[in-house]
Amino acid sequence: MTITKFYMFIQCKNRKCFGVNQLLFLLISVAWLYSGAVNAKNSHVPSSLEKPMHCLAFSPYVDNLSPDYGAQPSKQLLGKLLDHVLKQTPFRCIMTYGVLGGLEDIFYEAQQRNIKVIAILWIDNDPIVNTQSISKGIYLAREFKDTIIKVSCGSEVRTRRDYAYDKEITRCLNALREAKISQAISTIDTWWEWCNRSVSCQKTAFSEQVDWIGINIFPWWENIYSSLHDCVSAEHAADFHLARLEQVQRANPGKEVIITEFGWPANTTAQTGGGAGSCATASLQNQALVVQSTLKKLAQKKVTGVVFEAFSEQWKAAKEGGSGKFWGICEGVAPYACNKYLNFGK
Repeated sequence: MTITKFYMFIQCKNRKCFGVNQLLFLLISVAWLYSGAVNAKNSHVPSSLEKPMHCLAFSPYVDNLSPDYGAQPSKQLLGKLLDHVLKQTPFRCIMTYGVLGGLEDIFYEAQQRNIKVIAILWIDNDPIVNTQSISKGIYLAREFKDTIIKVSCGSEVRTRRDYAYDKEITRCLNALREAKISQAISTIDTWWEWCNRSVSCQKTAFSEQVDWIGINIFPWWENIYSSLHDCVSAEHAADFHLARLEQVQRANPGKEVIITEFGWPANTTAQTGGGAGSCATASLQNQALVVQSTLKKLAQKKVTGVVFEAFSEQWKAAKEGGSGKFWGICEGVAPYACNKYLNFGK
C-alpha cells in the first residue's frame, strides 16, 4: 500500500475522520515501520550507490612465488607489499584473488592500513576446495565488514571452464545470501561472458542473482584472440573499455556495473598484441597511458575501476606467454619499482 493510499484509508475510515495529531502520529509510525522493514530485508545488501573507487588488483606472488606450488606469501611480505602500494601509488582499495593458502591474512593487513578490499572467493573445479573458500569467505566478510566492501563468487569461471561450474557459482551466491553478509555479492567475468556471449549484449543467468556486476576488459588479449573488433591501440583502449562497460550497463539497467580488471602490459620483448604489424604495442609509456586515461574516464562516469595489476607475476610467463609477467604497474621482483611514467596527478 502506498503512503498516499494509506493516507486516504486512515483519514476517513467508515466516514469517521481522525484529528490532525492522530493522523500525523499514525503516518510517522507507519513510515518508521516501513523503513524498518525495508532495512531489515536489505540489511545484508548495501546500497549500489556507493562512492566510486579506483582500486588495484593485488596478488602477492612476487619474485619466485607461485599459487601452484611452493611457499605461501608470508604476513611480512603482505604487509611490505601493501606498504609499497600506499607509498608509491594513490590507491587505497585493492581486489584480492582468494581466501585460502595464506591469502586470508591480506584482510587483517589491509584493515591495519585502512585499505578497502573487493574480495574474490576463488571458485574452480574442486567442490571441496570451493566449500572451504565459501566458508572462509563468510567468516572474513563478517570479521572484516568495514574493510571488505564487495564479495565475488569466483573470477572468470565461465571463461576458464565454460558453463561446467555454473552450479558452483550459484551455490556460492546462495550461501552468501543465507549467511546474510553485509557486503554486496556478485561473480566476476569478462564483458563477453556478462553479455551472454552476444554481440548485442544480453542478460545472463546470473544477472538476477547478483547485486552488482564485475567485468574484465582486455583489448590486448582481444587483439590476439578475438576478431569481434578492429585492433585496439593503447590510445583507444580507454574508449574501448567504456564502450564495453556501457553495453553491459544497457543490458542490466539499474544494476551497478564496475570494471574489475583493465590494464596494459609493460612488456618490452614481445612487443605487439595481435600479431605482426599490430597497432598494439607493449611499453611502460603505453601502460601509463591506458591506466591514466581509463581512470579519468571512469571518474567522469562515476564508475569504480580496478587496475590490473599491482605487481607483475613471474609465474605467469609459462601460462600467458611473453607479456604474461609484465602486467604490474610495479615490477614483480624486489625492490618492486613502479612505472615511472605513471602520473596520477594528471
